[in-house]
Parts: sequence; structure tokens; C-alpha cells
Amino acid sequence: MNRHFKDTRYYVKRAGETAKKGVSEELEPVEQRVKKLVGKEAEPEPGRLEEARTELKELQGRAKGETKEAIREARERLQTVRERRAK
Repeated sequence: MNRHFKDTRYYVKRAGETAKKGVSEELEPVEQRVKKLVGKEAEPEPGRLEEARTELKELQGRAKGETKEAIREARERLQTVRERRAK
């Protein structure tokens, strides 16, 4: 494909994206009025902060489980060593 077609394709894509943004901005007040009349509110999308918090909670839970398992194993080993010494 020659350079002119690539350039044209780029600008057509860019024009489409810009038109979509413009239409969305123009229709936003109408959308809000319709949602208000119908009684539906816009649901917030999970943001990056919420996703990070969720991931951290999962990691915290796994860390707690792994820590408890490591402590249990250490206690068992210590008990085994103590039993060997007592003999």
C-alpha cells in the first residue's frame, strides 16, 4: 500500500473518532435527561484505583494464608527437632 493510502486511512480513522466524540458530547445532556426520567443512574466503571485495591486485597489474603502455612510448618519442624533431642 503506498504512503498516500496509509495517510488517507489514518485521517479517515481520526475523523471518525473525532466525530464520535462530538456526537457523544452533544447527546450527553439528552442522555442524562432520559436517564433521569427513567430513573436510571449511570453506573460508575471500576477505576484503576478500585482495581488496584481489589488486587491488593487478594494479594493480602494470599499472603496471610501463606504466612499461616509457613508458621504451621515451622512449628511442626521445631516440634520434630525437640522430639529428636529428647530421645
